[in-house]
Amino acid sequence: MTAPVFIVEPGALTGLTGDRVDRIVLSGAEGRHAVSVRRLRIGEDIVLTDGTGTGAYGTVAAVEGKDHLEVAVTALRSEPAPRPRITVVQALPKGDRGELAVETMTETGVDAIVPWAAVRCVTQWRAERGAKALAKWRSTAREAAKQSRRLRFPDVDELMTTRQVAALLAGAAFAAVLHEEGSEPLASAALPADGDIVLVVGPEGGVAPEELDAFAAAGAKPYRLGASVLRTSTAGVAATALLLGRTGRWG
Repeated sequence: MTAPVFIVEPGALTGLTGDRVDRIVLSGAEGRHAVSVRRLRIGEDIVLTDGTGTGAYGTVAAVEGKDHLEVAVTALRSEPAPRPRITVVQALPKGDRGELAVETMTETGVDAIVPWAAVRCVTQWRAERGAKALAKWRSTAREAAKQSRRLRFPDVDELMTTRQVAALLAGAAFAAVLHEEGSEPLASAALPADGDIVLVVGPEGGVAPEELDAFAAAGAKPYRLGASVLRTSTAGVAATALLLGRTGRWG
């Protein structure tokens, strides 16, 4: 059985080399999950990560109480920053489809997710509701990253306006808007080997003409994904998988 992954605080793995056996304490919510939910026992394999590309591999050395576990680290692995970096700008879906989009894109391998308040979005993130929704997206990304055994977790940025998204697109090495009437398929677009790929996924009602104009002015072209029209909650994961395959990151 593959070793489960747990998250440690930033800096907890600093100083580890993998050349000697070090001990790391896992406590708090992650320790409770390991001890009381997963019921890990002494001698079982475990992986710890800080979510920034470093993983510590080892075995459970000691268990105490309901939320305290010590890990004997025997190996260390570091993942380089991905090239090219793939960001999906996700228009806010209705209901829990936003969490579905975040979960599946994270499991697939997206590097960053940007929530976007598009003109035609039914869902609105305002005040306390917006803060709670963003926190939910971020916790969903963390859990999905653990489930898929990622060492580098995706960034989930603050909610952006159309103007802010346009600025993001202007700085990308490749900028695209998924659109069913795009003249060119994303599957044949010329992609960069480095830099940022930024892809916009519109709401269920589609990207408004004025938004398309703003994105075009920033250098983003409309591309179609395929013959079928996907929902906003599934288009991002399909496009991410396509881009990961075409750029060799799914090699």
